[in-house]
Amino acid sequence: MYSKYHQAIKEEMEEFAKDSKVMFIGQQVKSEDFYNTLKDVSVSKRTEMPVAEELQMGLSIGLALEGFLPISIYQRMDFLPRACDQLVNHLDLIPFLSRGKFHPKIIIRSTIGTNKPFDVGLQHNKDLIEGFKALLKTIPIYDVKTEEDVKIAYNIARTQDTSIIIIERQELYYE
Repeated sequence: MYSKYHQAIKEEMEEFAKDSKVMFIGQQVKSEDFYNTLKDVSVSKRTEMPVAEELQMGLSIGLALEGFLPISIYQRMDFLPRACDQLVNHLDLIPFLSRGKFHPKIIIRSTIGTNKPFDVGLQHNKDLIEGFKALLKTIPIYDVKTEEDVKIAYNIARTQDTSIIIIERQELYYE
């Protein structure tokens, strides 16, 4: 049974989906609805990606530069290092490299795995938040641990004009 935390995430995704510029991009965003958090989001708003994390981040940057708001979903935080070049050397620096002309906005959504209801394994449960905070100059990272944190972080994502990373805790998806 899903928790109130999970329900809050699902509701936030449904709210974002109302915006015609929002696109959901990632692995298993169509086939498994990303842990049922996209279940009630139109399939036409979801773009399935291959296992190509850097390509996904590059595509998200391109879409953001064209005026879309990609919600780029990485199933586990362990997979974000595969997108580091695009994230650290491009998305984070574009405002500087373009002398303020471009400010692409991407909402990067990821999870830290759990060992409940089953162990997801060593490559699926790393907390890399502090490492990414050290690498990024302009992109804040929010570690959402409560239903209220979810609402606050996604409200910030909705209202600020810069990219953001939101890290969810899989163990909190279930009651």
